[in-house]
Amino acid sequence: MQQRAFVPFLVLAIGVMIASTSAIMIRFAQDTGMPSLAIAAGRMLVAALILLPLAWLRVGHELRRLQPRQIGWGLLSGVFLALHFAAWISSLAYTSVASSVALVSTSPLWIALLSFLLFREKPGAVAIGGIALTMIGSILIGVSDASGSTGDYPQATLGNMLAVLGALTVSGYLLIGRNLRRTLSLLAYIWLVYTSAAVILLVWVLVQGVPLLGFALIAYLCIIGLAVGPQLLGHTSFNWALRYLSATFIAVAVLGEPIGSAVLAWLVFGEGFAPLQLGGFVLVLMGIYFASQMERPRDPPPREPLASHSP
Repeated sequence: MQQRAFVPFLVLAIGVMIASTSAIMIRFAQDTGMPSLAIAAGRMLVAALILLPLAWLRVGHELRRLQPRQIGWGLLSGVFLALHFAAWISSLAYTSVASSVALVSTSPLWIALLSFLLFREKPGAVAIGGIALTMIGSILIGVSDASGSTGDYPQATLGNMLAVLGALTVSGYLLIGRNLRRTLSLLAYIWLVYTSAAVILLVWVLVQGVPLLGFALIAYLCIIGLAVGPQLLGHTSFNWALRYLSATFIAVAVLGEPIGSAVLAWLVFGEGFAPLQLGGFVLVLMGIYFASQMERPRDPPPREPLASHSP
């Protein structure tokens, strides 16, 4: 029983480590000249195409019985996910990897607030303290970059604002997923949401006239890597954990991603750390630890009949 209780935390930790590679692959693709919107669309499109045969073979019967409200909520979740990637990936063109990933991970603040307003879920004192530490740590990382102490980013403020927009939109994605997962299997849920996001981004790219072809091979290899790694393995592990852990805790745990991304950026791109950044990383890790002390894995609720539930 104790081993089973540990599994959601282990899956979440592995997902965070895989997701940490996302910013590095995005930066490589951007360095070839590929537009941020094309990277976002490519990432989701490849992920949706990989899922298509698997989903229809394994859960086709479930997908054919989707109710209109489930489809509607799935589409809305896809909208939030599409906006999240469009905003966050664009932010990486204007600010450092560390600041972008740290600020996009401020979603616990918004999720905790919305969870209280919508679901009357009040986090405990220790959990609130953990969230506060992660917020302070993320702010320190962002301030360090905006002050110019970590490199030359003349448009760092724009990049940081886009990262915060990414945090707001991913909060909506996680909160909708928390309810929608009560009626859908993991595979059915991620196919519905990832495909919705892919279609939205593809239409956006076509309307804007953003080029998708003619870039270096490394850019397309990075898109495939983003789809298979951070998206299908990383994000899917977060969605799986939603049935066992709260959306607030998952969002706090994902704040470990900035540390992994910053270390990789240092190794690959030579983006150094300022003292203020290092202090922020320490606070982020402390916040994750304290938030985890109040979290207890729960048994997944039985899926409710398709016709009787609306997220």
